[in-house]
Amino acid sequence: MADQKLGLFGALSIAVGGMIGGGVFAVLGVVAQTAGSAAWAAFVGACLVSLCAAYSSLKLNAHGDNQGGSVAQFQEYLGNQTLAGMVGWTLLFGYVGAIAMYAYAFGSFTLAIVDVPKQGVIPWHRAIAIAAIAGFVGLNVLGARATGTSEKVLVVAKVAVLTVFGGLGVWYALTNPGSGVAGTDLELGLSQIRQVSPVVMATAISFVSFQGWQLLIYDQDSIRNPLETLPKAIYLSILITILIDGVIAVVVTSLAEPTVITTHPERALAYAVEPLVGHIGFLVVAVAAVFSTGSAINGTLFSSAHFAKGMLSDDLLPDRVGRAGADGAPDRTLLVLGALASLFVAYGSLDGITSFGSLAFMAVFGAMSYLAFRNRDAVDASAVPPALGALGCVTFAPLLLYHLWSDERHVFYVVLAVSVVVAVLELLYFERDELADGVEKLEDDLH
Repeated sequence: MADQKLGLFGALSIAVGGMIGGGVFAVLGVVAQTAGSAAWAAFVGACLVSLCAAYSSLKLNAHGDNQGGSVAQFQEYLGNQTLAGMVGWTLLFGYVGAIAMYAYAFGSFTLAIVDVPKQGVIPWHRAIAIAAIAGFVGLNVLGARATGTSEKVLVVAKVAVLTVFGGLGVWYALTNPGSGVAGTDLELGLSQIRQVSPVVMATAISFVSFQGWQLLIYDQDSIRNPLETLPKAIYLSILITILIDGVIAVVVTSLAEPTVITTHPERALAYAVEPLVGHIGFLVVAVAAVFSTGSAINGTLFSSAHFAKGMLSDDLLPDRVGRAGADGAPDRTLLVLGALASLFVAYGSLDGITSFGSLAFMAVFGAMSYLAFRNRDAVDASAVPPALGALGCVTFAPLLLYHLWSDERHVFYVVLAVSVVVAVLELLYFERDELADGVEKLEDDLH
C-alpha cells in the first residue's frame, strides 16, 4: 500500500540515524585521536566527498532503466557482471565492518553504564558486542524488526540529546571564557588544519560514518515517489549529519581530556558531557548511544541482508549464503552477516574496523563517482561533483593506508590482510569458470 511507504521524514530518519550512529557514537573518538581539535574539519572533508558520491549515485539511479544501488548501476552502464559483483562484495563487507563498529561501541557504552572495566579476564565489551549482534540477528530472523514509527522516534530522541548537548557546550563556552570551547581549542583546530596531514588522515578514517545514505538507494521500493524523495532525503541527511558531527566534535575535543579520548575513543562523547551536567549527563549520553548503536546494528543488518538477497538473485553470491526466493531477508544470509561481523569484533580493534570500513566505502564511492563521470552526458550530470568524488576517494585511500603504516603498523597488516582475502575471494568466485578452464587446460598440457 502506498500509504505504508516511507515519506521524506521516514527516509530522512533512516539515513540520519545510520550516519549519526556511526559518526558521533563510534568514529568521533578515533578521528579525534588523529586530528585533535580539527576533528570537525575531517568530518567536513568526508562529508563533501560523500555529497559528490551521493550526487553521482542519484544521477545514475534517476536516468537508468534499472533503478538500484551500485551493483545494478554497474551492470547497466558497464555490462560487466564481474566488476558489478566485486563492487557488491566490497560494499557488503563494508556493511559487515559497519555492523561490527556499531556493536563495538554498543558494548563499550553498555559497560560504561554498568561501570565494568573494558579489559579483564573476560573482554566484556567484545562479549556484549557479539551478544548484541546475535540478538539482532535473532530478531530479524523472527521478523521482529523495529517499525518505521519507532525508528523515527528513536532518531528524533538522539538528535534531540545531541542538540541539547551541543547547545550546552556553546553555553558553557560563553559563561566560561577560559574553557576553550569554540575559543582556544577552535583556534588550535584551525592551526592543525594548516598542518594538513593529520586532518587529511582523519578525513580518510571518517568515511565509514557517512555510509548511511546509501541504505535509501537499496530500500527505494519502500519509499513514496523515490525519484523525488531520495535526493531531498539524502542531501538533507548528509548536511544535518555534518552539522551535528561538526558541533559535537568541537565540543568533545574541547571538554574531553586527551588521555580519555586515547583510552576510550568510543566513549569520548559521554566523558565530554560530564563537565557540563555531571555524571547524570554521562549516563544520558551513554543510554542514548546504546539505543543509537543498537538501532544502527539492526537497520544495517536488515538492509545489507536485503542487498545480499538481490545479489543472490543475480548470481553474484554463492547459493550457500542464502535463498534468493526467501520471503523477506534470507535467514542464512542474516546468520552469515552476523557471524562475519562477530569475527570482526572478536579479533579486530576499533581502529582496524573503522579503517577497513572506510576503505571499503571509499572504493565504492570512488567507483560510483567515476561511473557517473564516464556517463555524465547520458545521465545529464555535471562533470565537477563526480570528478571531485572520484579524485577524493583515490587520494584518501592511499593516505589512510600510509597513516596506518606509519602510526599503527599492526592495524595496517590486519586491514591489508582482510582486504587481500576479500579481493581473492571475489576473484575466485567471479572468475571461477575461467580458472577452471585454465586448470583443465594445464592438466591436458601436462598429460
